[in-house]
Amino acid sequence: MGEQPKGIKKSKTGRKASDVKADLIAVVAAVNNSGPCVLTVEQEAALPSGPFELAHRSLQSGLRDWVEQQTGHSLGYIEQLYTFADRDRIGAERVISISYLALTREEEVTGATRRCWGSWYDYFPWEDHRSGTPPIIREVLRPRLMEWADGAADTATRLERQRRAAVAFGLDERAWNEELALQRYELLFEAGIVEEATRDRRSTELASVPGRPMVADHRRILATGIARLRSKIKYRPVVFELMPPVFTLLQLQRTVEALAGRLINKPNFRRLIEQQELVEETGETSVDTGGRPAKLYRFRHAVLNEGAMAGTKLPLARP
Repeated sequence: MGEQPKGIKKSKTGRKASDVKADLIAVVAAVNNSGPCVLTVEQEAALPSGPFELAHRSLQSGLRDWVEQQTGHSLGYIEQLYTFADRDRIGAERVISISYLALTREEEVTGATRRCWGSWYDYFPWEDHRSGTPPIIREVLRPRLMEWADGAADTATRLERQRRAAVAFGLDERAWNEELALQRYELLFEAGIVEEATRDRRSTELASVPGRPMVADHRRILATGIARLRSKIKYRPVVFELMPPVFTLLQLQRTVEALAGRLINKPNFRRLIEQQELVEETGETSVDTGGRPAKLYRFRHAVLNEGAMAGTKLPLARP
């Protein structure tokens, strides 16, 4: 039997360490007049991504290179999101995906490019509560989740599934928590009622629920990015990475609402913004509001150098 080459190790499954590949993947978020959107490729079915290569100076530089090559879009603010390394998450290969969250401003698509901005809520139609609870929760998701719970092998499991569904989707008079976007998607995946959960299975008796699917586990990665951003806007002023250089307070409020998928209390929101000294007046006004001219503001960058950095917070409006 030949001697194992030095420097190459095999696992118990017989795979070599070199069989493990590392990918870089970007959740690039922006907000336009229609709401929050994500930068996509392949007819809105995938997030920009590519392998980490020896030529890349760092993980971040590799990610920036792939996004610019695939979409023509240069990234500004980015932060590492999560590392996905579940076995067989991408076919038979073992692929580790190092994901990043990037915040930017949407640009018009020009030239021969494959990029597109896809609405968050096309992928997760149950996440937008700005007009109240989406009918899909009551009419589609609740019955399907209860059917899944009732199919449990024992009473304890059935009750636990019912509890998880109620907490995640705000059922049985529980409060809706906008930060549970990832838990909601993963619950639907576990229940086998999103397309990604059924497309590789032999049994497809249960049709998938509405919501645009993505390749591999890209929709799970997108849900992770949404959950992170919804949480982070409450304690860091990252929302201003998505704003134009000057804006009205109403534009700022609408952006926060779009990201959270919730309406917020206008007087309380403005009071918090002023108390935290996050913005400063430019001395100019906007006449594009359709009513009285509105004061224009800009982000007060000095807040980044001050001791306590607050977020925009979410004084949520009562349903």
